[in-house]
Amino acid sequence: WSSDLSGVKLDVANLFARMDTVVLHNNDGILYLFKKNKVSFFLGRGSFVKAADGGYEIKVAGAAEESIVGKQIIIATGSNARALPGTPFDEELVLSNDGALRVGAVPKKLGLIGSGVIGLEMGSVWRRLGAEVTILEGLPTFLGAVDEQIAKEAKKAFDKQGLKIELGVKVGEIKTGKKGVSIAYTNAKGEAQSLDVDKLIVSIGRVPNTIGLNVEAVGLALDERGAIVVDGDCKTNLPGVWAVGDVVRGPMLAHKAEEEGVAVAERIAGQHGHVNFNTVPWVIYTSPEIAWVGRTEQQLKADGVKYKAGTFPFLANGRARALGDTTGMVKMLADAETDEILGVHIVGPQASELISEAVVAMEFKASSEDIARICHAHPSLSEATKEAALAVDKRTLNF
Repeated sequence: WSSDLSGVKLDVANLFARMDTVVLHNNDGILYLFKKNKVSFFLGRGSFVKAADGGYEIKVAGAAEESIVGKQIIIATGSNARALPGTPFDEELVLSNDGALRVGAVPKKLGLIGSGVIGLEMGSVWRRLGAEVTILEGLPTFLGAVDEQIAKEAKKAFDKQGLKIELGVKVGEIKTGKKGVSIAYTNAKGEAQSLDVDKLIVSIGRVPNTIGLNVEAVGLALDERGAIVVDGDCKTNLPGVWAVGDVVRGPMLAHKAEEEGVAVAERIAGQHGHVNFNTVPWVIYTSPEIAWVGRTEQQLKADGVKYKAGTFPFLANGRARALGDTTGMVKMLADAETDEILGVHIVGPQASELISEAVVAMEFKASSEDIARICHAHPSLSEATKEAALAVDKRTLNF
């Protein structure tokens, strides 16, 4: 199969213009929902002033300063990118995840510090757009939070794409100049190295966004990370004050924040909101995508849990072959005695969509046999999940 694609070129400005349009439409959708549900919207930065009238006074610093009082307060201020000590973000040469999506042209050489979720996503995007990408990671293992077998499979795919990932490094002095950024570091062997790049993305985690909230005015408790201290129901130490999302404990995931927000609204309304952290799905939007829910094989081993494992490669999946993307696999882990699904891990095409079936299954305490006996459409990528479930009991049909 071949196709003549001569003359095709990348228009970075148009690419980001479309991104801005999508974001704008999403934001406009939220404003529409506010109006539809009679929610008053105040544009600006909010901060506590004092306890007042059985609630709390909030100052909104915007185009015109306003003051509002609420008896129930939900803090959902998110998080900010963590900068390297002594190397602040200038969003020109040293970029956060925000600046990484504002680069005017594809850099010839791009460096990243940190191979976590955001770092890998940014590196994967720019590598596919043509940049020579080098990722420096301080930890000796790649994607330590991911199932080890899945992480190894993903690493092979990234290596094949030309994404250079160095593990176990110690970053030293970083210098910026007219020609770009120079990073001094020590590799895993203890050898001094230097990396010169046009742009540097720093992705070493995120910090709760609590600066400027004026928590001291009302005595709102923060932990040593600057996160708001909450209990299992997202209640803070102050009556009527709640906090959700990146600004509290738990995974920094937008969908986790949304579930917490809904649960808190239900609790305020006298209902029984609930969030099951054991079935919050994780997704890394690289190419190939990586997604998982539940425990990894190494966690089960560490916990002394007896389990069975089944895997199925996308190489043997008809839809993946038709798509021309057979990278990766689906892996299912189930209790050795009860067969209850304990974890599902995917690397490959549309992993972010496929993981939802696993989340539903785990919420309903399904067994691997339950998934194995459910009829899946053919040809579809989801058949790989069924086959992985069959593989738990060594009964695959197509591999």
